[in-house]
Amino acid sequence: MAGNTFGKLFTLTTFGESHGEAIGGILDGCPPQLTLDFEFIQNELDRRKPGQSHITTQRKESDTVKFLSGVFEGKTTGTPIGFIIENENQKSKDYEHLKDNFRPSHADYTYEKKYGIRDYRGGGRSSARETACRIVAGAIAKLFLQQFGISIQAYVSTVHSITLNKKHSELDLSKTEENIIRCPDADTADKMIALIENVRKKGDTVGGIISCVIKGTPVGLGEPVFDKLHADIGKAMLSINAVKGFEFGTGFDSVNYMGSQLNDIFSNEKGAIHTTTNNSGGVQGGISNGEDIYFKVAFKPVATIMQMQKSVNVKGEEVNLEAKGRHDPCVLPRAVPIVESMAALVLADHFLRMNAYKK
Repeated sequence: MAGNTFGKLFTLTTFGESHGEAIGGILDGCPPQLTLDFEFIQNELDRRKPGQSHITTQRKESDTVKFLSGVFEGKTTGTPIGFIIENENQKSKDYEHLKDNFRPSHADYTYEKKYGIRDYRGGGRSSARETACRIVAGAIAKLFLQQFGISIQAYVSTVHSITLNKKHSELDLSKTEENIIRCPDADTADKMIALIENVRKKGDTVGGIISCVIKGTPVGLGEPVFDKLHADIGKAMLSINAVKGFEFGTGFDSVNYMGSQLNDIFSNEKGAIHTTTNNSGGVQGGISNGEDIYFKVAFKPVATIMQMQKSVNVKGEEVNLEAKGRHDPCVLPRAVPIVESMAALVLADHFLRMNAYKK
């Protein structure tokens, strides 16, 4: 199976399955002598882990990371950083009825046809549990970027029909962690939570949008052709389970403007060149321009629902399926740190590439 490595200089390779002994990763290219804040890394994992509230899956995993290499006396050595996260609460029997059946909107059928074999216990490599490895690597990338004043903050801005109609510049993003849905506006958060609770009672699921803003980015990240910064961020986001859409800067709304309305005008106020507006989302010509980078990521409703659905088995026979086990009615609150982590991996990779030009 190809496609288990992300990045060019700051690279992450992940391994393991949802119901195997453990999942893990190898982070290569991280510069030496970076002090690792292990409490911060674990806190990032806790933001993603299951069972953190009544609107997430009730699977119980401590998601405790164990570092195997690349770290000495609390600092990175410059060698590959190996780590594992043991699976502690898998219930494989909940998936026995899926051994020969294809779940609607899952990877079961495509895996079976492509590889001729699949781990039906929780989806194997297609399980969102793999993203815990991205959190570990993303946390290290965040620590690397913090040295240069770069911060990344994501939050839930839409759940189904409920939308937070405010720009990131109008919000106090420090309030994002004050509620279980991770929306920085308390009133909107309450409405989102109530909707998810209602959907869960019906055995259904719901999707939405996560917005993300990156501050403190220097001018020069990204390459102007195939490795445009926003293109790599787009690929990173679309690699996350359940993501179906990505919008950068003004995005699709750009079609509603004339060029004269949308262009970001340059100014040299206070002796520093910047743009008076930021419709470009902080990237022009594929390269960061020093303004805030912002984007949105659309997540579909979780495919596993607690309702009877029609499908077929490996013989092509019609079957009726009803999900068992513990599943998220809405993936959004647990996906917030995943979006941040993937953005951090992209920026760390491009930061190293940019510095490669320096003499």
